[in-house]
Amino acid sequence: MNILNNNNQPKPVEFRVINTEEMPPIIITQNENDEPKVMVNTHHRIWISLHRRTIAGIIDNLQEKMDAILTGYLEENRAFERMDREE
Repeated sequence: MNILNNNNQPKPVEFRVINTEEMPPIIITQNENDEPKVMVNTHHRIWISLHRRTIAGIIDNLQEKMDAILTGYLEENRAFERMDREE
């Protein structure tokens, strides 16, 4: 699947289906090229199926949380940059 990046260019997202008791239902991580990888664990297919609409709706909240984290990080780094320039 391709997701658009900031330049409206397709950015690859690797999807894998796994089946293992040891892993959670859905995992978001990075592949060997440092690109996003999503693993769906079919061992939990009943739970995933039952919560499919909630899982799909998570993306809005996830985007808000990531934005808040990144804004905080950028504000902190900007404050450090300004302090360095004042010295």
